[in-house]
Amino acid sequence: MVTTSPHISIQNLQKVYTIHEREAGLGAAMHSLFHRKAKEVRAVDDISFSVAPGEIVGFLGPNGAGKTTTLKMLTGLLHPSGGQADVLGFTPWQRKNEFLRKITLVLGQRNQLIWDIPAADSFELNRVIFSIPEDEYRETLAELTELLDLGPLIQKPVRNLSLGERMKCEIAGALLHRPKVLFLDEPTIGLDVTAQRRIRQFVAEYNQRYGASVLLTSHYMADVEALCQRVIVIHHGRILFDGDLTALIQKFSPHKTIVVDLAPGATNGRGADALRPFGEVVSYTEGQAVLRVAKAETAVVTTKLLTNLTVNDLTIQDPPIEEVIEQVFNEG
Repeated sequence: MVTTSPHISIQNLQKVYTIHEREAGLGAAMHSLFHRKAKEVRAVDDISFSVAPGEIVGFLGPNGAGKTTTLKMLTGLLHPSGGQADVLGFTPWQRKNEFLRKITLVLGQRNQLIWDIPAADSFELNRVIFSIPEDEYRETLAELTELLDLGPLIQKPVRNLSLGERMKCEIAGALLHRPKVLFLDEPTIGLDVTAQRRIRQFVAEYNQRYGASVLLTSHYMADVEALCQRVIVIHHGRILFDGDLTALIQKFSPHKTIVVDLAPGATNGRGADALRPFGEVVSYTEGQAVLRVAKAETAVVTTKLLTNLTVNDLTIQDPPIEEVIEQVFNEG
């Protein structure tokens, strides 16, 4: 039997910061010179998980949950306070050259491209830094240009690019060395819907083409739904959930959403009041209503709606992922 080692494996990883505190005012400032107050903040608190080769995992949590801190430890930018990590057989914080040539970190709110020169010149700099052979570099750049639709963008100074155009160039520059593990921290933040879709399509294509593993953080649930079968939810530095996206919905959402398209006059002028006996009315406009009902009652409510009202169309949906994640945080 052939077994494959995970691309990412961490056990009991921790990152603890010591924060010094004092009250406002000159007296408090003088007092703190001799008696400093400090407290420990556990940014990452004893977490363990692994990511298999070729797997795309959503790493979710609110701001301050510990997502970016974890990614920085896994790329070697931070030393942990405790625990172990293995990425492609390397200890990340040793920062060996062989390790750095096999991973990449894309931070949606940080720049790696030089602002005043064309992206192509920054790409050439990356080629030299990573010692990429000339033929391989040209081949990879051509592939990335096609997949991301870069075209003439790479010849423009970075300062002249829109946010979406710059983000595509940032991702291309981070992947010129064909990394086997991608750490993507909010890669679509601030982008319009079209640019977000293009980035998602590219990540999926790169994953299929090179079998790369991806650990993705995002506040856009469309990113997660499009790319990830598995999600890890972290809050206050601890893992609240690790499993299939569908299992997350089943575990933490006891409701279904029913969208009803009504025929004219179906409510006899009563509007939303005519629908309240069937479930919680989330929204109502003339001709359409959105209801929230308990999962166990979905079939019964659907039958009653079709029997008692003139319905043109009816769909049953799982709740938005945002609601499910919020429920995880509340229960956590």
